[in-house]
Amino acid sequence: MRSKRLLVLSLGFLLSAALSGCRGNQSLEGQTKDARIKAEIKSKLASQIGAETLTAIEVNVTNGVVTLAGPVHSAEESSRIAAVARGVPGVSDVKVTLQVLAPQQIVTPAATTAATPGK
Repeated sequence: MRSKRLLVLSLGFLLSAALSGCRGNQSLEGQTKDARIKAEIKSKLASQIGAETLTAIEVNVTNGVVTLAGPVHSAEESSRIAAVARGVPGVSDVKVTLQVLAPQQIVTPAATTAATPGK
């Protein structure tokens, strides 16, 4: 009987720990500050860089540390995005994991036909 009670208590503890959320080490106030920082960064990116950043650039904030991820067109654009994030009050650090896309190559039908032997 005692082992059954211990098992039930253990399962209850594990369930409550799992349901407490991913940010168990962060206060509600800290989560609120991070949400405000994220909203301000997204707003500034849309107005200063372009509206496409709303869906293309992922912004995560934990304890004031911002992580930026997603595709960008150039290193210069990546630098501008990071600068916008650094300029938001409450940001303590910015980690940039943005990926610069390769320039698109334009292939014309004439170039393809000319390169094909026997034509």
